[in-house]
Amino acid sequence: MKSLLFGTALLLLMCQYALAQDNTRIGGKLMYGSEIENIGIAAAAEIPIIDKLVIAPDISFYFPKKEEGIKTNVFELNANANYYFLEEETIGFYGLGGLNYTHVKVKVDNDFVSDSGSNGEIGLNLGAGANFEIGQNFLPFAEIKYVLGDFDQLVIAVGVKFNID
Repeated sequence: MKSLLFGTALLLLMCQYALAQDNTRIGGKLMYGSEIENIGIAAAAEIPIIDKLVIAPDISFYFPKKEEGIKTNVFELNANANYYFLEEETIGFYGLGGLNYTHVKVKVDNDFVSDSGSNGEIGLNLGAGANFEIGQNFLPFAEIKYVLGDFDQLVIAVGVKFNID
């Protein structure tokens, strides 16, 4: 719980800083995690640092999953850096890398056992994404990343970002 509060506070501070920057974007995304085989949602920001480089924090929640008396809850905190290696009028491609913190909570409740436990692990994110310019302030995007760590998984996401200039 402390890590969730810390992560939320950190994301809010980054968003506060983002409001003061040019070309800063905030948005959300829908994602799928291959290892947990579940979909989730995320709040994300994109804060310019230097030309072609942005910091991209996000907080992600996967929808709770219940199978055979086992309920699983997963959330992630991500601190990525995106480097835009190609920016055209209508599309921009970027590579991403950064840190990931994944927290998993499992609760077993059936006729034989009633127990719960949780675990959190730090990993690395590696991936790529693309923005699709279709309007002044509306920016759809797609992203794919692999989380390297004890909770290895491929994450595919689509979403939208909004400029907050």
